Amino acid sequence: MGATPDDGCGAPAQEATPADFDTKGQVVLAGKVTGSAGPVGGAFVRLLDGGGDFTGEVVSSAEGDFRFYAAPGDWTIRALHRTGNGEATVTAEGPGLHQLAISVA
Repeated sequence: MGATPDDGCGAPAQEATPADFDTKGQVVLAGKVTGSAGPVGGAFVRLLDGGGDFTGEVVSSAEGDFRFYAAPGDWTIRALHRTGNGEATVTAEGPGLHQLAISVA
């Protein structure tokens, strides 16, 4: 309950994360999914830990935005969409905003 009808997984609605976003001392992994025609909404964006194990999933906003709260460490963010797939990796050594761009093709 409380989830939007099109999010598919009950996750909160995604929105753009500004560069000055207050992380409140947490590791925040955020970014945008894009394709050849611009932002890709409705992509399943998965968070995988350093061992490649599934940790969480959100659906990108209409503007392609996504956000995860995580622990310090190595992470892979994978976007799956009917137009293609893509991924990005990041090492988050400590709290703060870690911006990612994922291109699907």
